[in-house]
Amino acid sequence: MACPTPVSSSSKTSQNSMRNEHWMFDDAMNERIRSTHVPDGRVVDVTPVLQVTRNVLRHIIPNINLSMNGHIDASDDQTNLSAIDGAHDALHKICCELSCKCSRGGDAHATTMAIFNMLSSYSWGAKVVLTIAAFAVNFGEFWLIAQLCTSNSLAKSVALLKQPDILEHSQTLKTHFDALSKLINAMVDVTKCIVELTELPSKYISIDEPPLSTAMAHIHTATYWIISSVVVCTRQITSLVGMRHEFTISTSEAWELSSLAHKVSSIHEHLQSRLRLCYEHIDEKKLMEAFAHFKRTIETPQVDNLMILQNIFGKEENLLNPDRAEVYINVLRRKHVLLLISDLDISEEEIRVLEVVYKERVSSGLNYEIIWLPIVDRTTWNNGYQEKFSTLQSIMSWYTVSHHVAIEPAVIKYIREEWGFVKKPIAVTLNPQGKVLCPNALSMMWIWGNSAFPFSSEKEESFWKAKPWTLDLLVGRLETNLPTWPTESGCFYGGVKMEWIESFATQTKGVANALDIGIEMVYVGKKNARERVKKITGLIKEKELSHAWEDDNVWFFWNLLESMLYSKTQHGKIIENDVIKQEVMTMLGYDSSKNGWAVFYTGSGEMVKANGEKVLSTMESFDEWEKLAKQMGFIPALRKKLEGVIQHHHCTRLILPGNGGRIPERVQCAECGRPMELNFLYSCCAE
Repeated sequence: MACPTPVSSSSKTSQNSMRNEHWMFDDAMNERIRSTHVPDGRVVDVTPVLQVTRNVLRHIIPNINLSMNGHIDASDDQTNLSAIDGAHDALHKICCELSCKCSRGGDAHATTMAIFNMLSSYSWGAKVVLTIAAFAVNFGEFWLIAQLCTSNSLAKSVALLKQPDILEHSQTLKTHFDALSKLINAMVDVTKCIVELTELPSKYISIDEPPLSTAMAHIHTATYWIISSVVVCTRQITSLVGMRHEFTISTSEAWELSSLAHKVSSIHEHLQSRLRLCYEHIDEKKLMEAFAHFKRTIETPQVDNLMILQNIFGKEENLLNPDRAEVYINVLRRKHVLLLISDLDISEEEIRVLEVVYKERVSSGLNYEIIWLPIVDRTTWNNGYQEKFSTLQSIMSWYTVSHHVAIEPAVIKYIREEWGFVKKPIAVTLNPQGKVLCPNALSMMWIWGNSAFPFSSEKEESFWKAKPWTLDLLVGRLETNLPTWPTESGCFYGGVKMEWIESFATQTKGVANALDIGIEMVYVGKKNARERVKKITGLIKEKELSHAWEDDNVWFFWNLLESMLYSKTQHGKIIENDVIKQEVMTMLGYDSSKNGWAVFYTGSGEMVKANGEKVLSTMESFDEWEKLAKQMGFIPALRKKLEGVIQHHHCTRLILPGNGGRIPERVQCAECGRPMELNFLYSCCAE
């Protein structure tokens, strides 16, 4: 075979991004191939031709990787090819060209270029499909006679005249046909890629722009090697016809097949990678189109919420109701709906606390429903995730999706970009007409429960205007009998250093005894330290140091503080002019430190707080302010004493989970009031 000129060194340098340069040509050869391409606008549906071609080749070489979708039977060969106009004529001409030129052992490159000229008016996809189809016709006739000559007298007579009995020498020729099989497999793979690239929808991808333009730049080269490979395969098969007793394949012939198979496989690898980029580009375009459509739909006034819900779930319009029965989505039509959005790491505490609010809606006479929308990565889904998904479904007492991929990708994109979902669960409220009342109602639900219904941003704003910073706001939903506690003062404290906890509780009880007052102490744990808190809670109860909350209350307390902060931030409140936000951030700052902390209060609403080191040293030096406490009262005296305790050095941290940009831009130190420096902390808490 007369080989075309390969790329020069300078060309290789300019194309150093290409991994497989051994199949590329220099500029002159590229231009020669392109010059044969003069399409006249005719459109040939090559898909049915390629399908029949693959069937032919698969029957010839059973172990070749040419499987179709579904089982191949007689009906597959009934494909109607009448709609391809003059392509049958071109197919016949290629068959003749291959039979004539290859039987005489002509120059393979010249034959390849002759076929290019013959197919000048066809698309690149049609060129390769018609050429490989012509090869399938010739190869099929050859193999059909070889197979039938032992059982069909006509085939036997034709075989005697045309070709030897190949089957009798199949073992001798096994290596040859294995190499041929690999090359044919690679040829079909590349042909499929070329057809796919030339038939990509222009609506979503332009032939003049990457990644399609990059792929199309090598289509002509790939087409050349497919046609050239067909010529080589035909020539070698034709040479078998002339054999009678000497069934030997020369080393050069075997090497030629192997070399071409490697070259064509490399081309397939390259085109396949480009095709993947094209499909990613198309998927992204389709995603953006669907995203824009959903955005328009959800922002356009609707008659009811059904269209919004249908857009969220796409083709999956069945849900599981609270009884785990499958129901059609229209059961939620014209109802207030909360979209509970989370990943699979939503905590069981969160589910249990939300369940309390959800079940209370009935006694409150409220008509709203919750749907769980799990946001998952479809590409990494496995049995472990499926088990986790099913477990979460089983413990939720509201509507859930019936399948983890029920939510449309464009909707997930909208949820992330417009509603700010990152990691922490959110609850988007839709009114009966599908209007979004609030992008995250969980904060309202934690703070005020069902009294905040219909969970709108306006309702949230009105609540904050009416609610002062009181202990009831902080723990009223956790300690419902707080107003009836038979004590003059109370204390909520936290931390995970048992030595400090024991010292603080003991010293505080000593102060209470000295003043002859009752102080109800409650240990509220620490955020994101479940196992340590559980162990400490057990020790506190064992040593009878104070009351201590269980897991759900501990989780709810800290989540409530974060919810207050996010709610305030959502409404644009800045710390300088918002007392509640100042207090919340102070307490969150205490928890983020390594030490403990305490908040004291009285029934009249007086409160005083301090970090662990400061409050413990104050309690230990009670003899210094005991007289003042008996004169002023415990809380006022404690406040005065704490104000006088100056810590010349302190290191204060405030750790907040990031979620959709809702972190306040400016934060003051809980100790000195100066602006804190913003840093990034990535945390993975196994507890």
